[in-house]
Amino acid sequence: MSTIGVLIESGEGGVKEANFGVVTAARGSGSAEIMAFVLDGRAAAYREVLQSYGVGQVVSLGADGVDLSASPDLQAAALAAAVRHFEATALLGLSSAAGRDLLARVAALMEAPLVQDCLEVDLAAQKVTKSHFSGKTLATIRINAKPFICGLRPNTIEARQAPCEAEVIEYRAAVEDPGRVVVKEVKQSQSGAVDLTEANIIITGGRPIGSPDNYEILRECADVVGAAVGASRAAVDAGYAPHSMQVGQTGKTVSPKLYIGCGLSGSVQHFAGMKTSKIIVAINTDKDAPIFGKCDYGIVGDLFEIVPLLTEALKEKV
Repeated sequence: MSTIGVLIESGEGGVKEANFGVVTAARGSGSAEIMAFVLDGRAAAYREVLQSYGVGQVVSLGADGVDLSASPDLQAAALAAAVRHFEATALLGLSSAAGRDLLARVAALMEAPLVQDCLEVDLAAQKVTKSHFSGKTLATIRINAKPFICGLRPNTIEARQAPCEAEVIEYRAAVEDPGRVVVKEVKQSQSGAVDLTEANIIITGGRPIGSPDNYEILRECADVVGAAVGASRAAVDAGYAPHSMQVGQTGKTVSPKLYIGCGLSGSVQHFAGMKTSKIIVAINTDKDAPIFGKCDYGIVGDLFEIVPLLTEALKEKV
């Protein structure tokens, strides 16, 4: 039986929920052993939740004499060593900011094929699917090498549980710090506690939001349901929001279960960054706005009237 490795990303709350879709993709037809690689030393704490999604082995990666958290080079070296040691035929992870960086470093060290931001993966056929040309077309890519490395767009694959019994394995990689990069501090973005690329619900404001202060209306609604708050390029260019909040072709690509667009026209560039959302809701005063031709539900109205009403209605339900 082949082994598929999955890079697990974690935060203050433990394993990030978006990982479970990656594990589901790794399970495929169920013919492979799923091995989760954990870099933060909390493998034992993650065992229960990971085994509920079909992970058979949870590997705690470490190294003697060095601090893996202090260097992405060290993390990549340890991860590459583990992939070789356990003879994994593929390594999957999230195409998040951290995942993109780490997976690329591992691929370079192993001289292995790498495909990022994938929407689907067929491990048996060694094929992946990803979007091109602002989402206008999909490309199917066959990878003729083992191991290969694949980054999946967060939330594109629905997580499905497959309970099993997992064992925790300690693996100490023989790595040395090249000293090129040292992480001294990590600061949380001020745009919100929920990362846009990993959020299940996103509420985005366009240029009609009018000012940075008016985003508080969206944040109040977002706080009720644990959503992230985004912005269109027009709003960012107008100085209403930082670029870290921008969704679209020149911003972040997202795939939430629910996307609420407030005052968005529905430009091609913005749609390219959120078209894979499961459900799209649009709020706009212009009944002829292009966004109404791309959404699942539309509300013709002023966002300053609709969003507060939505917030109050959600408070009653949550």
